[in-house]
Amino acid sequence: MDPKVRYEIEFPITSSPQLLYQYISTPSGLSEWFADNVNSRGEFFTFIWNDSQEKARLASKKSGEKVKFKWVDDNGKDTEYFFELHILEDEITKDVSLLVIDFAPKDELDEAKQLWENQISDLKHLIGSV
Repeated sequence: MDPKVRYEIEFPITSSPQLLYQYISTPSGLSEWFADNVNSRGEFFTFIWNDSQEKARLASKKSGEKVKFKWVDDNGKDTEYFFELHILEDEITKDVSLLVIDFAPKDELDEAKQLWENQISDLKHLIGSV
């Protein structure tokens, strides 16, 4: 299996960091745009899409700023891969953007980025940032 490569994409979003944080840090917020359903038990989150599900551990969070989920294997052990959602706010203009840090196999990079673009588009519609 080829190792995955890290990539970053930044999306401008018209929203307050506080509102945006609710959508990236809570199971109910994430289930509205990121996955079909999201359940959490303690620090473990289960992301459900159609017939598949993936588990991740909430590795770190900073209120109003960022969340980092580490994917875990079937035994609940951390893998080397994660995704991070980081809210950036320009100090002068107060423009807000969402930085996505994720991993994908090199030959699936374009598809992975397209998937994030679609999901962030859903998020923008949800919070009225279109």
